[in-house]
Amino acid sequence: MHIVETGFISRAEPHTNRACLTFSTLTPLSDGTLMATARAGNDKDSDHELIEFYRSDDHGATWGAPATPFRNVNVHGRSGTLKLCYLTELAPDHLLAAAMWVDRTAHPGKPLFNAKTEGCLPMAILLATSHDQGRTWTGWRSVDMPDEIGPPSLTNPILRLADGSLAMSIETNKPYDDASKWKQKAVFLRSDDLGQTWSEPVSVAEDPAARIFNWDLRCGVGPDGRIASFAWTYDTKTEKYLNIHRRISADNGRTWTPAADLGFADQAGPPAMLADGRVVLAWVDRFGDRCIRARLASAIDAPFDPASEVIIYQHPHPPETDARDMGDLLAGMELWGFGLPFATVLGNGEILVTYYANDSGDTGTMSARWARLKL
Repeated sequence: MHIVETGFISRAEPHTNRACLTFSTLTPLSDGTLMATARAGNDKDSDHELIEFYRSDDHGATWGAPATPFRNVNVHGRSGTLKLCYLTELAPDHLLAAAMWVDRTAHPGKPLFNAKTEGCLPMAILLATSHDQGRTWTGWRSVDMPDEIGPPSLTNPILRLADGSLAMSIETNKPYDDASKWKQKAVFLRSDDLGQTWSEPVSVAEDPAARIFNWDLRCGVGPDGRIASFAWTYDTKTEKYLNIHRRISADNGRTWTPAADLGFADQAGPPAMLADGRVVLAWVDRFGDRCIRARLASAIDAPFDPASEVIIYQHPHPPETDARDMGDLLAGMELWGFGLPFATVLGNGEILVTYYANDSGDTGTMSARWARLKL
């Protein structure tokens, strides 16, 4: 692979509520339009954050001005903000938006993660639909979650599976002041009615001993219907990140293969699944060379070829934190200045990877960027 071109979805505006543009996502529509979303705020965790939408009609080379269709989001009478928003095209002109909402009233002024307890603020998963390519939307509806999930993290766009159902990837969390042992896992919830109702959770990535954590599960569906999941893996005993682990399901997410070590670490992004079965995975190498990389695999279960690797972004400065305690690591995420790559196949067969990064090394601003790759 090689990089054809790079650019910006939207540039940050220093000292404003658009100083940090993070959690960018990308959705190709049936008519060739690309839709992107990003979270805008004055910093990486803010009571004033909101979701911006952008459109491109030229394979991502240029992007329109941001739109903000969702504001003042309340859930069950409580005020909160949207941390991220993923889009899934269910049919031409029919979009499903899935957002992660953060309650900003339960612990006023507190950050998302509690470094002392490893808990997080109350959260909810919200859904809305559009029948005009995202120009107008229904009101939000909240997805009921079992108590065992705790505050739910949404880790991936909602998947359209081979059997016609939908799958939602959720990560468990602890309540903010809960000092008990965190039994983290990643699960799927399934829907057979286009997201109106959802099943009980099915485990995708879990260590019964609660030693190994599987964070930020990223998933994609191949042309043969198999699902691949990629977990950002952390060993709580050694306090070290492990290599990314891949699991594959051949039965629409009901069962999964054992975790396979991909041989490289840190945080994966959603994969680009090509029509011929190949897979492009972009990931963050935050504690090694401080960059964002991408590799190509010849099949959903094949190794990612080191010879195909490209470096999409190289950070100019040394690590911003050397914290090893897990609570400090979670809290320290708010300081990290680049990451969250998202790979998508374009209509011309090329790959567009979106991500966020500091502007010229300025830790106070982060822009939503893209890189276009040719295989």
